[in-house]
Order: sequence, then structure tokens, then C-alpha cells
Amino acid sequence: MPVRRAVLAVVVTRPVVVLRALGLGDALTAVPALRGLRRLYGGRPLLLAGREPVSGWLGRLGLVDGVVPTEGLSARPPGLSLGRHTAVNLHGKGPQSHLLLQAPADDLVAFDCPAACYRSTTRWQLDEHEVDRWCRLVNDAAGSSSCSVEDLRLGDLRLGVDGDAVVVHPGAASGARQWPVARWIRVVEELAADGRRVVLTGSEEELCGRIAARTGGDDLSGRLSLDELAATIASAALLLSGDTGVAHLATALGTRSVTLFGPTPPAWWGPAIDLDLHTVLYHGSRLGDPHSPLPDEALLRITEAEVLRAARDHLACSPSRAG
Repeated sequence: MPVRRAVLAVVVTRPVVVLRALGLGDALTAVPALRGLRRLYGGRPLLLAGREPVSGWLGRLGLVDGVVPTEGLSARPPGLSLGRHTAVNLHGKGPQSHLLLQAPADDLVAFDCPAACYRSTTRWQLDEHEVDRWCRLVNDAAGSSSCSVEDLRLGDLRLGVDGDAVVVHPGAASGARQWPVARWIRVVEELAADGRRVVLTGSEEELCGRIAARTGGDDLSGRLSLDELAATIASAALLLSGDTGVAHLATALGTRSVTLFGPTPPAWWGPAIDLDLHTVLYHGSRLGDPHSPLPDEALLRITEAEVLRAARDHLACSPSRAG
């Protein structure tokens, strides 16, 4: 009598691989889209192809199920060893990012890009807020409203940190977004004279050290992990910064902020929720060069008096934090 062999069928759920190999601010603007993808694809594993430490931090917050370390568009395709999977391009409009994802993926969710031989009815729009852009891509894929700007909020990340300091984050990734150090010194001096404790953060240790040496501010530059930075911003009474990642962190955490914009307009990268908690200072009329080594002209039009007036207005209000 023949022996029947039992065959165990193993069902492997195809993962969804999302490319967003950019910095903190860029990653935070994609949080609503990540939440929308979670709703769209249900129980399928959601993997973020991105850079550390930001990608790992988003994983610890539960926004994704895992991380595929990816340094940029010149790296090997992030889904190469994952077998059958869906790829989602939250990185850019292509063609490089499309081509990186297309080869190993079963299907791709991305903006229309003829240069990558990828056709879609969802087309890239230049004049659009970054949060809205990626929500639109995911919502079009879902055929309904799967996410919105309301999904930006991260909740309470104070992690036991308690305080009412004014956090000043004076640095930026490019000179174009760097307000002059002499102006930051003047602002910190005035806030200290008001009796406020000022904490300096950022990776620009030499810059923060100069400000601290002149003002007596508490210099934490180069010392904070991303979790510690988030806790510091979450517990702050106010954040003062240029258009950089911590400004998006303040928006996501419901911390009051004053953000100095230039060369990029705030209509593209400014706060998208809780606008009463955030003051945007901008005196531009067109997009400047975001890669210039010199401060943008629109940024230089922002005065110390404006920054101080906005800061003091926020600090005079009763503590208000978004839920």
C-alpha cells in the first residue's frame, strides 16, 4: 500500500518595501503615508528602506515592522533578497529611485515616470506640500482616503524628561538655511535675560559651542541620541530653528515652535497641523538655491526682533500641546 507523504504548505506573506532613504525631516513628512500604507496592505509586513538612525527610530515607534538599511540611490536594490514583494517609492519622482525598486519588485507604487518606463495616473506636482504629496500617492493607490495630515502626530515621547526650556537648534544641513550665528547669539542672550533656560541642540558642535560660550546656554550638541533629542523637543516650552528636521519633530510632537524659512517656501515644508502652535517666518517670493553655501536672501531678511517677538508671544501663552 503506497505511503502518502504529508506536505506542509508554508504561506509566506509578501512584504511591502518602502523607500525613503533621507534625513529626519524628510522621514517625518512621510509618516502619514506610512500609516496609510499600513491600512492599505493590512497584515503584510511593512519594511522601510532607509538610513539609520532615523529608520530604526521609526521602527521602534511601531510605524514599520522592520528596516532594510539603504544609504541612497547608488546602493543595491533594497528588496533584492526579499523574494516577491511590493515596492513603494516615497523617496522621489524618479527615474533613479524607480529603477532601484523596479527590478526585484512584483509591483511598484510610485509617481508617473516615463524615463523609468513606469506609467501611472498619479503625477508629480512641484507646487505641493511634502506631506500632501505622499498622502496623495498612497490615497490614489488605495482608491480612497487612507491617510491625511492628521496622521503626522507621534504622541507623547517625553520619556520621563520634564522641563520648560527653550530649545535652540541653530544649525542646518546647508549654508543656505543657516541664519547668521551673531543673530542666534543675540536671541539667546535676550531669552536668557528674560530668565529662560536655553538648550542648544544639533550636530554642529562648533557652532553651538560658540553660542554657548557667549550666552551661557546649555550645550547638548552632539550628545543626544535621536530618542533623547525627541524627548528633549517633546518636553520643551518652545523650539527655535531653521527649516530642518527638528522643526518637523516639533510639529509631530505638538511642541510650540518658531521656524525661520529660506530658501524653500513653508508652503512646501512648513507645519501642516496645529498651526496655532507654530510660527513661520518667511520673507521670500520664490524658491532659492537650497544647496548654496551662503545664507539665502529670504532667510537674511528675518530679523532678531521678529524672532524674539514670536518666541515671547508663544512663551506668554499657557502650555498647549496637541493630543
